[in-house]
Amino acid sequence: MEWLEFGLREAFRKDAQSILGGLLNDPQLAVANDRAMDGERCYRQRAKTIQTLFGPVEVRRNYYHGDTGTEGRVPLDEALGLIEGHSPALAKLMCRAGAQSPFEAASADLRAYGAIEVEGRQIQRMANAVAPAMRKTLQAETAEIASDAGARPLEVIYVSADGTGIPMVKKELEGNAGRQPDGSAKTREVKLGCVFTQHGVDEEGRPMRDHESSSYVATLESSSDFGGILRKEAFRRGMPSALKLVFLGDGAVWVWEVARINFPGAIEILDFYHASEHLVELCNTLFGKASDKSKTQCETWKLRFKEDGVDEVIAEAQAALPRSGPRRKEAKKQIAYFQKNRKRMLYATFRAAGYFIGSGVVEAGCRTVVGQRLKQSGMFWSSNGAQNVLAIRSALLSNRFDHYWDELNHSLPAAA
Repeated sequence: MEWLEFGLREAFRKDAQSILGGLLNDPQLAVANDRAMDGERCYRQRAKTIQTLFGPVEVRRNYYHGDTGTEGRVPLDEALGLIEGHSPALAKLMCRAGAQSPFEAASADLRAYGAIEVEGRQIQRMANAVAPAMRKTLQAETAEIASDAGARPLEVIYVSADGTGIPMVKKELEGNAGRQPDGSAKTREVKLGCVFTQHGVDEEGRPMRDHESSSYVATLESSSDFGGILRKEAFRRGMPSALKLVFLGDGAVWVWEVARINFPGAIEILDFYHASEHLVELCNTLFGKASDKSKTQCETWKLRFKEDGVDEVIAEAQAALPRSGPRRKEAKKQIAYFQKNRKRMLYATFRAAGYFIGSGVVEAGCRTVVGQRLKQSGMFWSSNGAQNVLAIRSALLSNRFDHYWDELNHSLPAAA
């Protein structure tokens, strides 16, 4: 049965290849602007082989060139929307596959699933050709896509940010400080932003994230540039009309600076999991690592956090400080963390209002948007290569990839 199915697929592919070639070479095919403009000379029926879903197809089309030194034009190529000599449908699948898997694996997947023969390096070139325009187009949009007229306003819109390192080629790391013993770096930080929405809570009062409402932006740019990109995405998602704006963060200084500059007035919430991690460090420092006293006190103070008791925890921790030594210094460092974030740690108040108190969505995004594709064994990225894959992958996981290609096809020249 298998040989029959694959045999039929190959026969259909060859038939489709022949039919497509016939359609594109039909002398009656109407092509926009397929006529000489003032000062142009027409060179007729120039041959070109284009790559399509069904294999290579040779087309003959008119080429126009003027005497003013301007670049020549090929109306049929423009009308077909060719990208690097590939049809839009093939380019779309190449970008999708390359954003999901390493380029050679993507090549093998396209061959297995669709009998499409493209090399991994061709997929890489396609991603690098498409991604800059995709990123520019999607970031330029200012209104939510497919918003329903009369739809209820957003009750709560969440914005969250986090960072994760990706391995880079050596020349991209020159002069960068890192965590290696010699002070050098092996990675650069990808800054990932996530926007999602919430309407109401469940029967037990727990917040419910709207289905498939998460969208992502990711970049290697500075935190100041990243903040502007994230703000644009929040505006696109409807932030100005939302009843409540919540910013979730993990305590990193740059994260709260992004919130301060780009989301003034947002309800800021420190991720409860990260607060708990710092609490474990504090208790281990004060009472001995993994000791019974440390474990007991940690659970007690964690409950206090959930009851808006961060100030009580700070006071009790200060009372338990050693008189001197490195333990005192480390404990004071953890206490300072809680002091700095105390207004972001009113977890009872936040839960009563029906808000999320964890940044799990953006942390999961670090694994899915970034980690699954850009942090695989043996990978080392250039800045441009990483940015381009991040742009396509963010669009895919934000449910905007197909929208971009729809817009691209709508912008192609219509028949004359």
